[in-house]
Amino acid sequence: MASLLNAAYNPETFRKNGHLLVDLLADYLDKAFTDPNLKALPWMPPEEMAAKCKEDFNTPWEGDMPLISFFEKIIANSIHLHHPRYMGHQVVPPAPMAALVELAATLLNNSMAVYEVGPFSSAVEKQVTDWLGSSLGLGENAAGILTSGGTIGNLTGLLAARQHQAPYNIWEEGNKNSVQLAVLVSSESHYSIARAVKIMGMGDEGVVKIPVNNRMEIDPNALERVYRNAINEGKHVIAVAANACSTSTGSYDPLEPIAGFCKSNNLWFHVDAAHGGGAVFTRKYKHLVKGIENADSVVIDFHKMLLCPALTSAVIFKNGDTAYETFSQKASYLLSQEKKGNWFDIAQRTLECTKKMMGLKIYALLKLYGVQLFDEYITHAYDLAAEFAELIHETPNFELAIEPASNIVCFRFIPQGIESEKLNTINLTCCDKIKEEGEFYIVRTTINEMVYLRTTLMNPFTTNKDLVQLLDKIHSIGQSLI
Repeated sequence: MASLLNAAYNPETFRKNGHLLVDLLADYLDKAFTDPNLKALPWMPPEEMAAKCKEDFNTPWEGDMPLISFFEKIIANSIHLHHPRYMGHQVVPPAPMAALVELAATLLNNSMAVYEVGPFSSAVEKQVTDWLGSSLGLGENAAGILTSGGTIGNLTGLLAARQHQAPYNIWEEGNKNSVQLAVLVSSESHYSIARAVKIMGMGDEGVVKIPVNNRMEIDPNALERVYRNAINEGKHVIAVAANACSTSTGSYDPLEPIAGFCKSNNLWFHVDAAHGGGAVFTRKYKHLVKGIENADSVVIDFHKMLLCPALTSAVIFKNGDTAYETFSQKASYLLSQEKKGNWFDIAQRTLECTKKMMGLKIYALLKLYGVQLFDEYITHAYDLAAEFAELIHETPNFELAIEPASNIVCFRFIPQGIESEKLNTINLTCCDKIKEEGEFYIVRTTINEMVYLRTTLMNPFTTNKDLVQLLDKIHSIGQSLI
């Protein structure tokens, strides 16, 4: 047994494999950027992929460096986010230097529940979240934490809203049947918002949807009516959750009037800025998040538009003390009473106990490149989406859903003389065929019961030429289906 442990922890074996892996990944990056024959998605049906993995799992590895062949299989069979024709979901191709920092953090594995098990990474997280709170304009009392994804971030923000706004100490006393708490949410909100409300025991009745306009934004004029209807139904509304921007269409809710409504009615203002909050770092698109400085809680994903590997999210509070109130409880083996309320024992403020050293990669990118990196990346992506929208307008047999506000573009193929129901089938089939061929990777969404193709332009090396060829590909497939 001792010989296996020695082999598993051998520094020289790690060094050799590590050097080979970095060379392999560097070659992959070069290929992703330059090789016209590389597919964005090496598609394989799920059962076939499972059988392939099962066969590999049951076959003994051979040779002195078996991990290298495994690394090669991982790369060959994974979707390639660094490929310029990856235009699918909202996952960024991470900056290579951030991935190197992630390797160091993974090996060191400081758990960060309390200061002594993650001293440097705890201080880095404070620096990063303080910087983010300041960048958002939330004020000198702002503070926050990093979490494993926006779903946990949204739940954390809304838990704080519930504790702060409920008419009694709900953390200690639990939900009471006589009080139906509710959150006003955009009908275009990410599913994690409704899921958070239900996790908190507020049920379907706790999710009150606000209508959107034809740009898929919350209609501020509907807020008062929806709110009063909820009150008349006996609901105790605690918060409004807005999008910056929405997942399906990339639309930004008008944050300033929503903030004003929340202030007038003493409601918590939560902004799900998981995807689009990074606009605050740009000169050209900062106006999209005007009003975010008035939020009580904000969620931003660094693994969406801020070039970090997943999962890296932040939840920031205008009043940092609210996070302590949310999770106030005794855990003598970990959190002593005399330490209550300090910034450095992070388990006091989060659902997670053990968590990764998430702040290091953000810290490193800021030190290496500055906030200008985020400005350049987001501006390019949003500009490219606007150019793509113009291209769609100019191309016969295509229709834009709405003018894009971000890097998300929804459109569809609409050949002349085809009824609506068949249009849905044609666009669904186009999306499936593109996925299976793998030259491009796009997804789809439904808007007003109509199927639209959906691109999220995440790759900084995607060009207009790629977009022209995508439309050509869709047109060719679509015409074959008529």
